[in-house]
Amino acid sequence: MIVGIPKEVKKQENRVAMTPAGAGMLRQQGHEVIVQTGAGAGSGFTDEEYTAAGAVVVGQAEEVWRRAEMIVKVKEPIPEEFGFFRSGQILFTYLHLAAAPQLAKALADAGVTAIAYETIQLPNRTLPLLTPMSEVAGRMSVQEGAKYLESFFGGRGVLLGGVPGVPPAEVIIIGGGIVGTNAAKMALGLGADVVVLEKSAERMRYLDDVFQGRLRTLTSNPHNIASAVRKADLLIGAVLVPGARAPRLVTEEMVKTMKKGAVIVDVAVDQGGSIETVDHATTHENPVYEKHGVIHYAVANMPGGVPRTSTLALTNVTIDYVMQLASKGFGPAVAKDAALALGVNVHKGAITHPQVAEAIDLPFTALESLL
Repeated sequence: MIVGIPKEVKKQENRVAMTPAGAGMLRQQGHEVIVQTGAGAGSGFTDEEYTAAGAVVVGQAEEVWRRAEMIVKVKEPIPEEFGFFRSGQILFTYLHLAAAPQLAKALADAGVTAIAYETIQLPNRTLPLLTPMSEVAGRMSVQEGAKYLESFFGGRGVLLGGVPGVPPAEVIIIGGGIVGTNAAKMALGLGADVVVLEKSAERMRYLDDVFQGRLRTLTSNPHNIASAVRKADLLIGAVLVPGARAPRLVTEEMVKTMKKGAVIVDVAVDQGGSIETVDHATTHENPVYEKHGVIHYAVANMPGGVPRTSTLALTNVTIDYVMQLASKGFGPAVAKDAALALGVNVHKGAITHPQVAEAIDLPFTALESLL
């Protein structure tokens, strides 16, 4: 199969979908890899490294999309890339279609087979291709939140860990999954007072055991959320429903009760956001805005801020699926791997993921009926 790696075009997105090592693995299996020049530069990988791994480096994105049978990306295509879509081509990337109905329709109209990293799900319900980026985003949420708590950025002027004789900051994390757990690790490491709100009793027991009582857990319900939000110096939204729009758990009225200069980091912004006042995504260039006296950080591609770490971590988990698709072809690969099949969001002009279809109000078609 011919696999194409275009350069990412979203603003300040410096990740690349595959390392030279990943390209080399595909070449060893007899596949052709086409990489757009400069695609890896933001992550510290040169064209020469891709060439040494056996890839073909070409100048224009149009040529990568035209020649490749499968396009592997990091972020969802933006409108300027829609013209490259063609029927039967496989697109393998983060899609977040629940928050992008225009993209979903463009993919369906063009006949693209679109597989979303974020909805590939193992039998134990873990999301293997979302996990490494969730780990990065969770850790970055505290790093960025701590920065914007500084008064120079409009924050309260609070140090997360405090100092002897001065209490630490209150970090409230809504969601105890991968993002929330990694945020808690960072916040605890900096000495903050951490509370995690989580709806699963089993997960709360896990967090209590893992952190040996160093953080507090609360059942996630409107009353507890409202009470915790009011006390927060740093509020982290870490809620995800695979394939669906993130639930709005923090209302605007709750945000109005927050301390002036408190900081919100909504990691779920690329799924629509879990905090009502996060009404638009921001960029690394202009990451924050103020509403009701609270600093809002809503960068949709947080791991893009640490692209080398993110690219290495992403290729580690995507390469096996890329190789399955390349070696077996789409039909046999998804027929044999139920987790990969759950990643298929669009095929033959139909929306094939139920949560995506519901979120964007389009008909759902079972993938099995199209194979």
